[in-house]
Amino acid sequence: MTRLLRPLLCLVLTLASLGAHADGSLVIVGGALRADNGAVWQRIVDLAGGKGARIAVVPAAAGNPTGSGGRVVQHLNNYGAQAFLLPLAPRLPGDVHVAANDPANVAAVQGATGVYFIGGDQARITGALRNADGANSKVLDAIWALYHRGGVVAGASAGAAIMSSTMFDNAGTTLSVLQNGVNDGRELAPGLGFIGKDVFVDQHLIVRGRFARMLPAMLKKKYKRGLGIDENTAVVVGPGRDAEVIGYKGAIWFDLANATVDPALGAFNIANASISYLDHGDHVNLDTGAMTPSSDKVEGKVDPGKPGNRAPLFSADILGNTTLVDLMSQLVDSAQLQATGLAFGGPDANPALPGFSFQLRRANDTEGYESATSEAYSVYRMRLDVKPVKVSWPAITAYRK
Repeated sequence: MTRLLRPLLCLVLTLASLGAHADGSLVIVGGALRADNGAVWQRIVDLAGGKGARIAVVPAAAGNPTGSGGRVVQHLNNYGAQAFLLPLAPRLPGDVHVAANDPANVAAVQGATGVYFIGGDQARITGALRNADGANSKVLDAIWALYHRGGVVAGASAGAAIMSSTMFDNAGTTLSVLQNGVNDGRELAPGLGFIGKDVFVDQHLIVRGRFARMLPAMLKKKYKRGLGIDENTAVVVGPGRDAEVIGYKGAIWFDLANATVDPALGAFNIANASISYLDHGDHVNLDTGAMTPSSDKVEGKVDPGKPGNRAPLFSADILGNTTLVDLMSQLVDSAQLQATGLAFGGPDANPALPGFSFQLRRANDTEGYESATSEAYSVYRMRLDVKPVKVSWPAITAYRK
């Protein structure tokens, strides 16, 4: 390489590491991607160039890199790719940092048009792809170069967590995150930042009620926008920062631009957070926040003057599987203006730690869209307030005549 080209290449890679917009695409999978989810697998292959696309599968996060990585290679190949396993994982023999700078592995990524990070422990991915001094390994630089020249970078679960510049690492339950907060070096760690520095990403979102743990992390790191993706679902981010939801369920989009916190309450709280649920086929622009419903919903805008639901809306377990989305879907098509949910520990929980009240509110700019072919809803720009509450036990007393 000439002396003139070397500084230019370094500049390009530096811009990449800073999260500059790329010509490539991201496919961010919320985890538990099934082998028969053709919408997601085929999109990855198509974005990598279609039939015969060379896709490097990085098994760094896995407890069983060869087994788990081999299965992902087979799934991609079933949809037309020529995927291959990149031998780069802490649980493979040899020094992972040597592997991350091995010219053969670098050349393999340079010859690919896609990269796929499998699930497991996200800290293993960042630990493997960054050198001991924190600098990018040569393989990581090659992945950034692939992304900037128009390739696809995909990942599921742990492979989704690394997409933002901050990721969860060794966090406890969602309730414990609300009660105890988050700190760098403990619950939070640096991600790889492919999506840029302005959007926080989390995964296993709706099934595990993790939408709530996104809020303390976003406030701590001063993110205004957050994207949480459910299992067996992906968000595809194109070069223009348009993001499309595909797959089984959907994604949560947070906008905290107008949210406030009351320090006097002492525990975690937030008011006026904007929360949206994007269903399969919906789009959101990561720069502007503009949202567009899927083609089967575009004619099904909910008329607030003709509500389908009238009963009060309440849940004793807002962190339960799909509970949040169910409440949002009911509220957007309701005569009620708000819905309330609770999150609290069991009878053995520390009584000094609070539970939390979640209040969803319809606002003037709230919109809902109902599918013409199913009972699915898209819900845009509801407001969410979260406050600490005390819950005394027994919370439920048996009824006796």
